[in-house]
Amino acid sequence: MDLYFSEYFGVPPSVLEEYGAFDISVVSDLPLFIDPFLLFSSEDEKYQELHQEILRYLNFLREEAAPGSLDPDLITSWYAFPEVRQNWFGFTLFGNGGQGLGEDFAIALHEALGQIFTNFGSEKITRGSHLEKLCLIKPGIGRDNISDFTTNLIKGFLLGYTEEIAKAHIPEDKRETFAVSRAVFDYERKDWATRSFELPSLNGDFVLLIPSNLLTRDETWINHSDMLAKFYRLPEAVPNEQLRARINRYFKEQLGRSSREKERREAAGKTIQKFPELIDFYIRMQEDDSDGAQAASTAKTEDLRNVLVEQIKAAVAALEETEFYERPWRSYDECLNRAQFFKSYIEDNDGYKLLNRAGQPFTTEAELHLAFGLVWCRTEFDINREPNNGRGPVDFKASFGAGDKSLIEFKLASNSHLERGLQKQVPIYEKANRTDKSVKVIVYYTAKDERRVRAILKRLKLEEEESIVLIDARSDNKPSASKA
Repeated sequence: MDLYFSEYFGVPPSVLEEYGAFDISVVSDLPLFIDPFLLFSSEDEKYQELHQEILRYLNFLREEAAPGSLDPDLITSWYAFPEVRQNWFGFTLFGNGGQGLGEDFAIALHEALGQIFTNFGSEKITRGSHLEKLCLIKPGIGRDNISDFTTNLIKGFLLGYTEEIAKAHIPEDKRETFAVSRAVFDYERKDWATRSFELPSLNGDFVLLIPSNLLTRDETWINHSDMLAKFYRLPEAVPNEQLRARINRYFKEQLGRSSREKERREAAGKTIQKFPELIDFYIRMQEDDSDGAQAASTAKTEDLRNVLVEQIKAAVAALEETEFYERPWRSYDECLNRAQFFKSYIEDNDGYKLLNRAGQPFTTEAELHLAFGLVWCRTEFDINREPNNGRGPVDFKASFGAGDKSLIEFKLASNSHLERGLQKQVPIYEKANRTDKSVKVIVYYTAKDERRVRAILKRLKLEEEESIVLIDARSDNKPSASKA
């Protein structure tokens, strides 16, 4: 089963690693993102040139934004980029379709360049200009928006980067010449231009490789949450004593008598809005720790590679030796059998490593979904990820024709709403999806959580319910075969 670029295109992983490219999945997005700060802080001249090209484009937008309102068609052309889905990064499971940069992002950036970023390109405090500054000012602008925008602006470089390895290592029958729209920006015509590239071909579309050293798993190095967390250091960086005193006084007024973390973050946010010059002091702080950005990026990307590439490959190889990929007659059997085999693999075949990273448990249900989804992708059933049929999204729905549908819902035993979910949430999903069949998979990492979930099942009289599958993912509870 070809899940990854190296497998589908027959390129040895060692070749990709030497080239510096991440071995992407070709069946599902992986939660990785391009961080433009890694271009800024790199010692590689071509990366620095790419960062300058981003600034050139943003300065072009700022100049166009200066007079005020802008034609809606130009907003769409210059700001509202589609997602570059061909890099297979993002939040989509069972596919690579994302929303891209829509009208909200376009308007936010246009307004910021015209009203807030008036000194963009001529900052006094920071050593350079940064696109990420937008996410520090406008709520709702996150890593996926910044990554999508950056990917679009360096798309020409990424196309050439992929073309080089494709011509050298991919057979002719698996590559094709594509006319790629919005490949480069023509500043004379003030419009995006199409260019042709010979690229890896997958289901009639091209595939785009990304250098691993541009990627991060979590937030970009410059991000709103981190700025609020480091707020206590920002006023001290202000050299003007009077301004510093005004900032501290305003913060205390917003905080009132409360000292809880939530209120402190809210007060910090209001203070930064009142004194936006603090943003530049935060950015300079991040610039001064550029080595930390590179180290964090490498560690997070390698962690994801180990968990969602190498361990998934091992999991698929092990599960192919079982009946995991055999097709049962009904969708409910498909869901239940897959969940039971997944349980057996996790508990009996060192599969617990798939749900742990460096001995630490997965902390979100989204990580569980992705791991399970990747190993389950080969099936004759129609598998939908988080279909929302009016009452909220369920984790997975398996169907074979209109009349045979079943659901799978994943939960961490540590979830504080577990009992309510079992009692009320799943029946609501079943009704919304017009089915009375569902499988509930509950993963626990500690003896305490195991006792808790078993107590819940006892209260709900679900102890013997076959559709509830408990998975012990503890890394410290797996004796070796010689000691078992």
